[in-house]
Amino acid sequence: MTKVSTLALLLSCAFAAVPAKAEFEGNIGISSNYLWRGISQTQDSTAVDGGLDYSHESGFYAGTWAANVDFGDDTTFEMDFYGGYSGDITEGLSFDVGYLYYAYPDADADIDFGEVYASLTWQWLTVGYALVVNGGDDMAPDDLSDDDMDYLSADVAIPLAETLSLDFHYGYSSGDIALGWYGESSYSDYAVSLTKSTELGDVSFTVSDTDLAEDDPKVVLRWSYGFAL
Repeated sequence: MTKVSTLALLLSCAFAAVPAKAEFEGNIGISSNYLWRGISQTQDSTAVDGGLDYSHESGFYAGTWAANVDFGDDTTFEMDFYGGYSGDITEGLSFDVGYLYYAYPDADADIDFGEVYASLTWQWLTVGYALVVNGGDDMAPDDLSDDDMDYLSADVAIPLAETLSLDFHYGYSSGDIALGWYGESSYSDYAVSLTKSTELGDVSFTVSDTDLAEDDPKVVLRWSYGFAL
């Protein structure tokens, strides 16, 4: 049995054991740049995004999210689908495991791919790992693997006030897909963000960079708003 199907079985058991109580939420946002692991997905231009989320009191969740992209070809948008399970291990220590599928419906090439992911959060610190498990045939050049890329990350979220937080991020990508995309078999990305929560949504200011030779630091302004359905 695959990792994904094993996870689905565990989730279905948990779902059946708890009285049904679920929540639906939506979110919208606009950013001056859409960065994914430190790399712009919009040619350093504005991105508009939105999503829908379902969560169950058992810990199961699922959702979808979409945004415009610009890869310099005919691809215009990304649509993600995800599902997972999260919960508490002990007081102050929680986990999150799941599967995320990145789809590009109008792309000429086969670049859709999926990842399994897991993370642990202890107080202000979150460490995570993601692994590509099904990459499209055009994810990497023919002499490289379409399924070979993983990502390690560490995030620290420091509350400065009730509605103000300072966040630090570090990520490390490696594998054949990274080599095919960026000419390096591995690279690091890092960022610092300041986020203010208001009644009209969250506003964040982020400075991000990578250690790729031809990549420059980026400043991103973002507004997002979540709402119950």
